[in-house]
Amino acid sequence: MEPTSFQNIRVYWLASVAYWGIVLFGYDTGIAGGVVSQPYFRQHFGFLDEHGVAITSKVNAITSNVVSVLQAGAFFGALGSAPVSAKIGRKWTLVLFTAIFTLGAILTTVADGPKTGLALIYAGRVISGLGIGAISAVAPAFVSECSPKEVRGRITGLFQIMVAFGVMISYFINYGISLNPKLANSHAVWQLPFGFQLVPAGLMLFGLFTVRESPRWLASVNRSEEALANLAYLRRLPPTDEAVIHELAEIESAIAEEREARLGLGWREAFFGKGNFIRFVIAFFIFFLQQWGGQNSVGYYAPQIFANIGYVGTKNSLLASGIYGVVKFVATTIFVFFFVESLGRKLSLFISAVGMGTFFFIIGALLKEFPPPANAKVANPDPPPASKAMAAMLYLYVCFYSMGWGPLPWVYSSDIFPTRTRHYGLAVASGSQWLWNFVVANRTPGFITSLGYKIFFMFATINIGAMATFSLVIPETKGRSLEDMDIIFGATTQEQRTANIAARENELDHELHPGSIHNDEKEKV
Repeated sequence: MEPTSFQNIRVYWLASVAYWGIVLFGYDTGIAGGVVSQPYFRQHFGFLDEHGVAITSKVNAITSNVVSVLQAGAFFGALGSAPVSAKIGRKWTLVLFTAIFTLGAILTTVADGPKTGLALIYAGRVISGLGIGAISAVAPAFVSECSPKEVRGRITGLFQIMVAFGVMISYFINYGISLNPKLANSHAVWQLPFGFQLVPAGLMLFGLFTVRESPRWLASVNRSEEALANLAYLRRLPPTDEAVIHELAEIESAIAEEREARLGLGWREAFFGKGNFIRFVIAFFIFFLQQWGGQNSVGYYAPQIFANIGYVGTKNSLLASGIYGVVKFVATTIFVFFFVESLGRKLSLFISAVGMGTFFFIIGALLKEFPPPANAKVANPDPPPASKAMAAMLYLYVCFYSMGWGPLPWVYSSDIFPTRTRHYGLAVASGSQWLWNFVVANRTPGFITSLGYKIFFMFATINIGAMATFSLVIPETKGRSLEDMDIIFGATTQEQRTANIAARENELDHELHPGSIHNDEKEKV
């Protein structure tokens, strides 16, 4: 019988708890660019000259630092999470790094004076980054390992929905502050947005005490009884149910195969074991391409990007950014719930890349031919028609991003690694994401200033020339179990896997039904 969504309700609950950390990921993605674009922030921290005019070099330097130091911390958090996750499990790793994130959020919130305030913001962002990086690596593995293959793509795809949700909230918090003169001219410009991070962090921290550890991790550390109990709990079936027994047998067979083939190889096993290296290459480059595809430049610096295409004035640029966040959230949600398991990974990534590149080329051409007026006579002027057209193209662009290159790199990276090396695989994937995220975030303000319209042509070329090509050469994983990935990547054969599953399933039947007629009949068959 096909499992229903209600039957998987505990898996959805686990995902919703773990992915509060991903709301933080998205929130921090969008919040800093809006904070540093606020006039009071620039005035308070010395972005302006004696005439009250922004110093472009200083604006770019401080803006890129405030935004990108989070990614620097996240890079090390993602890589450091692997040994911790392997040692203490997915659940307690998330508890630990959520607490670390909370410490960083407190530091950014209490930042005050011009001399020490920026230092506290930098320190807080780095510490929060350590937490975010680890969460971004461990949460997808935790959710993927607990999800049945029938809905795994949809559930792990919730990752990007939560990212989009966090981004959307961040844009509107910044926009709301800009509408209130009292808040817009006070320390609340950064203290309120940074302090709000403590809400999803608290929800996640308390929620983690209501979920159970990953059955696949428990099986990998020889805690089979707990693994069976937790798997049965997640599937809402008794531990003696044949479907539960078969799934655990499949998990344990895969783990046994991995241990037998790679015993004692350590890091060499993780990266160079049979069928493994190509998976790490894919995980590294899928995020390398995602980061250089343009979305994070737009996401982190949405107010600046919209100002660059003609949405002059703080309120105009922040409102346009907020609408962008809503479009991204809605498009991501529609794709994950209705199309992720029907279109497949390869086709979705290909269509997404071609669509993104097409709209970036259009934006670049429009910006070249119809540059916005250099100086506005009013604070928040109505954008010219060409600017509105470019904004519309950005909204269409993010729809295509949300149907492929937004959610699917995380889904795909969660798909392809076996249980024994998944924490290393997700750490490398997340480390790659944060490394290039940092580079792009750090360089984007300079790109906006120096390249102008050419920045859109650069991203369009990457979208179509590299990302679309990459989409065509990777293997399809839709509808395949995590244990099937060793077969797809050549670590074992289908015949060997089938024999191992049958043998282990028979052993489990003997343990749970000793001396039963059922077992005798299976042995005769």
